Amino acid sequence: MSILAETVADFSAIKQASRDALQLSNTTIDEVLRAVADAAVARTDFILTENQKDLDRMDPANPKYDRLQLTAERIEAIAQDMRNVATLPSPLGKIQEERTLDSGLRLVRKSVPLGVVGVIYEARPNVTFDVFALCLKAGNVAVLKGGSDAEYSNLAIAEVIHQVLEEHGLNQNLMSLLPASREATQKLLNAVGAIDVIIPRGSQNLINYVRENAKVPVIETGAGIVHTYFDKSGDLEKGQAVVFNAKTRRVSVCNALDCLVIHQERLQNLPEIIQKLASEDVKIYADQLSYTVLAGVYPDELLYPAFPEHFGTEFLSHKMSIKTVANLDEALDHIARYSSKHSEAIVAEDESVVEKYMQSVDAAAVYANTSTAYTDGSEFGMGAEIGISTQKLHARGPMALPELTSYKYLIYGEGQVRG
Repeated sequence: MSILAETVADFSAIKQASRDALQLSNTTIDEVLRAVADAAVARTDFILTENQKDLDRMDPANPKYDRLQLTAERIEAIAQDMRNVATLPSPLGKIQEERTLDSGLRLVRKSVPLGVVGVIYEARPNVTFDVFALCLKAGNVAVLKGGSDAEYSNLAIAEVIHQVLEEHGLNQNLMSLLPASREATQKLLNAVGAIDVIIPRGSQNLINYVRENAKVPVIETGAGIVHTYFDKSGDLEKGQAVVFNAKTRRVSVCNALDCLVIHQERLQNLPEIIQKLASEDVKIYADQLSYTVLAGVYPDELLYPAFPEHFGTEFLSHKMSIKTVANLDEALDHIARYSSKHSEAIVAEDESVVEKYMQSVDAAAVYANTSTAYTDGSEFGMGAEIGISTQKLHARGPMALPELTSYKYLIYGEGQVRG
């Protein structure tokens, strides 16, 4: 198993793997991805046994538990994502610009890999497969640093990947899994000249730590503090379905709903909008106006008054806050104050309201009359994703193959010299 080199000089093997990756044909890459997908399914029992060791160390009530847990169905879905990545066209070698300069030089801008991509993530063993697949397809080397919560799972997955690489006669350092230690994190963050970019994937605390301590360039993937605004023109049936799906489909993921913002003229419909949430034991933290409407209607043991800390919180569990607003502008102000710029939605039939919301909300993904659960690279037709970027430089939204490339200029001449 490849681990983090003790000194920067020892990164030569990883840098060599980066050069080797440039020589791989797309046919070879796709064969490897399909082989890893098949191996993941074939070794499901082994992966699940190791995953159970991690689960046994975590309280099932922990919001991370669902993210950590693998099942046969989830492994099959992960494998299918890898097969989907294999069917996608290569993002490399794309001619982005080509022209002849006044000097007669021919200038070509072509897409190239980022190089060596370091990814730091928490209790999400699926990320090990996803990052390897996307990095390899985009010609990059992956250096992965998972959290201690998923140590056994990540080691098992890395073993499966390395076995396939060995069977295909490829450099094992195309994917390196680092020790689950703070020391490994520090070395990765300081590996200037060895790591080309670091992508943190996890909680806001993790992202902040990486941004504040890394000497290597960072692409942020943000936490999801997600709102859905139900306008006075909103359709009740649509709103019920959207809110229920966004909140309960999978509560531990970053596109899950955290706060329902509702127009005060639709408070009478609030019990109907959220009634199904009680069947999933969703705890509601309601502001004063919404609490008054829900008291005696929504189960008492699931209804609580909201305090300031319940807004701007990524719950990652069966919890949700409710904020009442007088108009669209107040809703926009609330979202602007608390949003993490990940995913935001509106339920409205008034086209002018929808358009203003879509134009005004500053987020990587903005939805009208549908669930924020769709913010996902696979759903967007990208095969898989390496994370959801909430920043605006280089990449934004689900990051997949195109976002794992850069470009370089190729200049062709016939002996010209500059005067």
